[in-house]
Amino acid sequence: MKFQIPFTFANIEILKKRPIILKRLQEHKKDSKLSYYLGNSDINVTREQYLNICTNSFIKNFTILFILITTFLILFKVPSAFILSIIIVILSSGFIAFAQINYPRAYFNRKQKELEVNLMPALEDMLVQLNSGVPLFDILVNISLSDYGEISNEFKRAVKKINAGMPQIEVLEQLGEKNSSIYFRRTLWQISNGMKSGSDISEVIKGSLRLLSEEQIIQIQNYGNKLNPLVMFYMLMTIILPALAVTFLTIISSMIGLSKNLTIAVYIGLFVFVIFVQIMFLGAIRSARPTLLT
Repeated sequence: MKFQIPFTFANIEILKKRPIILKRLQEHKKDSKLSYYLGNSDINVTREQYLNICTNSFIKNFTILFILITTFLILFKVPSAFILSIIIVILSSGFIAFAQINYPRAYFNRKQKELEVNLMPALEDMLVQLNSGVPLFDILVNISLSDYGEISNEFKRAVKKINAGMPQIEVLEQLGEKNSSIYFRRTLWQISNGMKSGSDISEVIKGSLRLLSEEQIIQIQNYGNKLNPLVMFYMLMTIILPALAVTFLTIISSMIGLSKNLTIAVYIGLFVFVIFVQIMFLGAIRSARPTLLT
């Protein structure tokens, strides 16, 4: 999974070299959550550099959009074109800036989910190979070449460092320190501690799988508890309220004599509202899904 800042097309190394704007604002809160998210990403970018990229992008987007939208509105002789253009540009540029600033957190969460979805299958594969007598380093190579998503990518980095001469234990510890998933981090620490103490790694992985299975059951129970209010909200907002609204609008429109165009517009607005709520509901269901479920 590549770290690509939204609404930017240049390479991030090129974006880092652009002139610094609002340096005084960017010097505060160096230990903020943004620094934490960037530190656990796959790029070498500081908080100040990332904020500078977002600031430059906001200024560039504001300038380009202002010129284009103002020209378009003036050509079509729209009333108050200048004021309307400023409002549209501020909203558009603000949305882009908001998406860019929040992207490291979204990337962190998405990477965490991808790691945890494939964690148990990868550990089961490791356990089978260990019981077959395959050395741990060869297992890391096999997992890195397999289709386990972000886990394969993480092990690819580990294999490169081991091939460069770093000890396996140190590589696994470093991999655990800079990782977004607490379960993957805990598993790596258990394996490295088991290697230090000379324990049977297969038993260590069995213990990790047992703990993950227990955590999976807890997540499923919590998921079921979250679904109950979500389903009630869905029933209320997409079935009960629209049905009552259609009946109410039908009666009101016949009593006060609403125009045809206004009535059609109201019904279309109600339809769009129901579609929007359904999309939001699907997003909430997806975000609440347990991360350890494959």
